[in-house]
Amino acid sequence: MNAHPLRTVLHDEVHTRPRPHVAAPHAIVHVSVLHPASGKPAVPPGLTEWLSEQGLPAPAGGQSHIDAESGALRVKWERHGEFDDLTVYAAGPVPADPFAAGQGDALMSRLLDHEAEVIAALRIAVLPAAADPLITFNRAQAVASFDAGSLVGATISDNDAAVYGDFRLDSQGYGRFLVQDRATHPGQMGRAVQRIIEIEVYRMMSMLAFPQARTMATELDRAEVALSALVARLDVAPESEEPELLRQLTGLSASIEQLATSTAFRMSAARAYRTLVRQRGVELRQARLPGLQTLTEFLERRFEPAMAYCDAVTTRMGAISERISRASALLGTRVEIERERQNQALLAAMNRRAALQLRLQETVEGLSVAAIAYYATGLVGYVFKAAADAGLNIDPELATGVAVVPIVIGVALALRAVRKRLAKRNPEGQS
Repeated sequence: MNAHPLRTVLHDEVHTRPRPHVAAPHAIVHVSVLHPASGKPAVPPGLTEWLSEQGLPAPAGGQSHIDAESGALRVKWERHGEFDDLTVYAAGPVPADPFAAGQGDALMSRLLDHEAEVIAALRIAVLPAAADPLITFNRAQAVASFDAGSLVGATISDNDAAVYGDFRLDSQGYGRFLVQDRATHPGQMGRAVQRIIEIEVYRMMSMLAFPQARTMATELDRAEVALSALVARLDVAPESEEPELLRQLTGLSASIEQLATSTAFRMSAARAYRTLVRQRGVELRQARLPGLQTLTEFLERRFEPAMAYCDAVTTRMGAISERISRASALLGTRVEIERERQNQALLAAMNRRAALQLRLQETVEGLSVAAIAYYATGLVGYVFKAAADAGLNIDPELATGVAVVPIVIGVALALRAVRKRLAKRNPEGQS
């Protein structure tokens, strides 16, 4: 086959980040850190050092995924568009307190770059469920581990496991989830654990838009007040205020566009992350446990309203931008109508001046005929006098007087012919 140069790379992309198998008992510690505002994020130095100590390959330049295992510990590091994931899996017995600090916590403390900003951190304890099918999922254990008033839970993976949580942070800043495994395959449990992690991480990444939405709402409140005041003045403001109205509308439009530009990425990213939260909730295949909300139900009541608020603010900003555009168009129409009126007045004045100029030109032409005829008559008079002196029987003065009329008519006709010739050469100047 004449394969595309990237065919193999693209084909194998789906296998580049396999999910570790998880079998009860298991303790998982996960932390997600945001990329630094400046500079390219790098592999945590603690992770590079640990890989070296364990005799494992060092990270390659540009590597975006590391999966390393040593004894009962397994470490996964992944780079995403805005954040990095670091997860430690510790297989083996879990203490009576399933969320007590263990060897996974100790390793995480060593691997984590403590200068990085943590956006999500959680512990997941995977324990075997009770053998008795009547008490397969130990509610008392879940209640003892969480805030009873905020406890949520559901069976997952077609009732082969159950997950409990309270979406609260413990004293060390970790969220906590308890998974009781009855009959899942380790691969299936590994995928379920990853989905729980992603629900928490993507939920927090989505919520980054919420503070921005609040700030945007405040700015939009001010913009709406200013826009309403400007619109109210559009039909009553005198012509002299039009430049100031246009300046204010332009400034308002620029501020809204700047706000939209500065928040567009965060708002669109929030929508993408929210979609992933929903997908991961569906993939868990949750079923209700008596008396408890499922994870999805809890998020629909608490998380979804925040995201709906972000959507509403974004929609509101688009509506305000459209209103500003309409107001600008109205003002532009008003200015255009006023300009047309001024142009019509200017054309009327030009027509009046042209008519006056034409009448003046006709008067000047009449004077020109008289002046030319006067000089022509004088010349003809000299001719008649010369003829009389030469012996012709004529009266010079009488002959000159008689010649005045044909001279005037001839001069007038000559000037008219010249004007017609000029009019043919320049039709636009005919008037």
